[in-house]
Amino acid sequence: MHGALHVAKTGLSAQDTQLKVISNNLANVNTVGFKKDRLEFEDLLYQVQRQPGAITGEDSQLPSGLQLGSGVRTIATQKQFHTGDMQVTDQPFDIGINGRGFLQVQMPNGEIGYTRNGQLHIDSENRIVTAEGYPIEPAITLPGEVINFSVGTDGSVSVQLAGEAAPQELPQLELADFVNPQGLQAIGQNLFIETAASGAPIIGVPGEEGRGIVQQGVLEGSNVNAVEELVNMITTQRAYEMNSKVISTADEMLGYVSQQL
Repeated sequence: MHGALHVAKTGLSAQDTQLKVISNNLANVNTVGFKKDRLEFEDLLYQVQRQPGAITGEDSQLPSGLQLGSGVRTIATQKQFHTGDMQVTDQPFDIGINGRGFLQVQMPNGEIGYTRNGQLHIDSENRIVTAEGYPIEPAITLPGEVINFSVGTDGSVSVQLAGEAAPQELPQLELADFVNPQGLQAIGQNLFIETAASGAPIIGVPGEEGRGIVQQGVLEGSNVNAVEELVNMITTQRAYEMNSKVISTADEMLGYVSQQL
């Protein structure tokens, strides 16, 4: 009977973790470029009391055996990188990535971070930066008083300066792609960093080699489906209640045995 209590305890712990993942998804339903998480489970070790296929006679063997599971555990959260809804903002410094790829960001520690959040701004030095003030990479600095800022779908950047007739070309936006984006480490602030699991970034022009295109005046919304997450929350709640019921039932059975002895 103590085995049932332990198994139910692992179930409660797993469903509690699942609820935390769901709550984080829902909390970020309006976060630009956010990618939802999916929790992955696996069953624990089994106690094999009768081995499947064990010989029971000269010409007979066990067809299935007797194996008792010891519960469940959570092993991973996997980011879902499908593209969120594209929202038109008509703001010239809003950049949406339609497809694969990440904008590169120069972080304060010198490392390169990667983001899907294209809410860009201008800092006091006329550099294009993120909302946290981190410059994008390769760095783009506006040359003066800009009256028109334009970004093509291939990442080409041009500006129209006051008093000049011809537009001026600036460094091109580049996107980073990864063999395994799910292997990236999320560090908050809408940023990811590479790991051994993600592989090294593959840098290139938007629209080439499977990378998405960039769209000006558009932002990629969170890919969290609120209705789906609410359904998952109800399912998680019911699973938690069932595991709680197992503990109550095991406790009642143990109480009955102790009273009868």
